Amino acid sequence: MAELKVDAEPEELGFDGQRLERIVPHFRRYVDEGKLPGWTVVVARRGRVAFHAHHGLADMEAGRPVADDTIWRIYSMTKPITSVAALMLYERGLLELTDPVARYIPSFGDLRVYRAGSAVNPGTVPASEPMRIWHLLTHTAGLTYGWHHAHAVDEMYRAKGFEFGCPPGMDLAGACDVWASLPLLFEPGAEWNYSVATDVLGRVVEVASGQRLDAFFAEEVFAPLGMDETAFSVAPDEVDRLAALYTPNPAGGLLRNTAMGDKATREPAVLSGGGGLVSTAADYHRFTQLLARGGELDGVRLLSPHTVAYMTRNHLPGGADLADIGRPISADRTYQGIGFGLGVAVVVDAAAAKTLTHEGEYAWSGLAGTAFYVDPAAEVTAMFFTQALPSPRTAPIQPQLRTLVNQALVD
Repeated sequence: MAELKVDAEPEELGFDGQRLERIVPHFRRYVDEGKLPGWTVVVARRGRVAFHAHHGLADMEAGRPVADDTIWRIYSMTKPITSVAALMLYERGLLELTDPVARYIPSFGDLRVYRAGSAVNPGTVPASEPMRIWHLLTHTAGLTYGWHHAHAVDEMYRAKGFEFGCPPGMDLAGACDVWASLPLLFEPGAEWNYSVATDVLGRVVEVASGQRLDAFFAEEVFAPLGMDETAFSVAPDEVDRLAALYTPNPAGGLLRNTAMGDKATREPAVLSGGGGLVSTAADYHRFTQLLARGGELDGVRLLSPHTVAYMTRNHLPGGADLADIGRPISADRTYQGIGFGLGVAVVVDAAAAKTLTHEGEYAWSGLAGTAFYVDPAAEVTAMFFTQALPSPRTAPIQPQLRTLVNQALVD
């Protein structure tokens, strides 16, 4: 079991310890106000942990506090792990970023693009550009999520049973075939839309490696990194360590969400590379350190430093940011200055982003409020874990975490 403990005084790492402690009362307020059930924060610099704190409850009904060994649903923080897996295969020559997805999933060979009409009677045209692996990694594939509720194609996903999950009895291969049969929002490579692209990428990993996604993760990523508590479900004898999942109560406070929360206690039929993993703070810290160290940790190398550098640069067409070409967030100008790499968001202009950080910082988050970032310029990594969804409605966790960490940096 990976362990996580403070192993350096903040001042040794260039932090003002008193200023770093501002993290606790700030996020404690969200628990006191009934917006979050509980949380864990970890801040490290140059590979050493300077700050590690918990507050609140992992299970409000049972009165169980957040603890070092709490297991969290990390949802979309699964995506960077799947992206690393794909890049490992790329380094081995088992796939190319320019490969058509249809080379691995034949149903993606006859794609059509939405042009007009309703979800029940859409007008479409044949795609003029094949969907390629790099489109999946950058969310420029033209795929979508049913839960966006922003487009007729989103409605078509919901009609097929894809909103927060997949129809019963379907596996990952079957889900990919259904997604391939639905229209794309746009020509591959033309725009950015957050989507099931990383789930499709997970299926590509399976085909290219000849292994199920859970087996590849376990053997090629988790075992080498010592992440032995990260998986697609919680073992039956560890369920009492799983944090409960909550959603906002319109009347105030939080409601337990068992419909989605209990899924983590069962082995899934669809191995979601886009959002299916559970993990601990200690385990995910290992993953962030792998990235921060350029693909190597404790003598184990999964990626070349050149690949990590390539992964964490902006790959959006023409060097655009998400505010320019992103759906459905293009109207939200808070995404100015934020680009997207191969599986992670990347800060390309900190001033435009209006966030206290540095160019080159890369990050991603999860549906229930988990988040991480790696700041190469400051040599800092930070993580936040909670279980309240959807996270944008609970608290502005990500920008506030960055501010609280960076205001404490004094060297």
